[in-house]
Amino acid sequence: MASMKPDLPAFQQVLGNDWNRLGAVIRRHYFLRPYSDDRITVRGVMHEIHHAAVAKLLIPFGLLFGAIVPYRRKDVPIDVHYNCRPDDAFIYWDRVFHIDDRTDFHFRSHMEHVRDNEVIEFVRFGVGMRLIVGAEDGALVFRSAGYIWRILGWRLPIPLGLLFGKAYVEERPVDETRFTMCMVIRHPLAGVLFRYDATFELPPDAELATDSPQ
Repeated sequence: MASMKPDLPAFQQVLGNDWNRLGAVIRRHYFLRPYSDDRITVRGVMHEIHHAAVAKLLIPFGLLFGAIVPYRRKDVPIDVHYNCRPDDAFIYWDRVFHIDDRTDFHFRSHMEHVRDNEVIEFVRFGVGMRLIVGAEDGALVFRSAGYIWRILGWRLPIPLGLLFGKAYVEERPVDETRFTMCMVIRHPLAGVLFRYDATFELPPDAELATDSPQ
């Protein structure tokens, strides 16, 4: 695992000089530093949560690992809680989809820096997606580069790409406080399996939100 410094934002260390190519709202969004109590919550609307008909066969498998949102919906309110912890260099996500008045769906994961601009996003049971991170036209972009299973300290490649294909995720600036997010998982034969599109807004004191999470 790459060694990260506690005084710089984690994604600044992942991107190096490309950090300055991100839009200002994206840099404010990802101010979180490793080995800290930094945290932030962004709120927004998931304009579309979509999965293809064939993807229904994959949903039970994805739910087992906590990595798939099993709904088709439009205009779903969503809160995304990000935090770091003083004892490690990871970024933790808790994405809360407010499906209806009685149902909140949580998608939790954490991200670890591996080397250069490569990270791994882990879900349950040590399953992770390798991601190559870049800055493109102000946007923070993630492209998947395979799947792994971490067991007994080993990272073993697993052929989940044969089922799920490849993922593309971007967070793109809109203005000083808003950004869009899109995620597409595309199979080379079946086409788009999953797609999410959202708009989020930062809290006004985003870069100052360094209290410990509750």
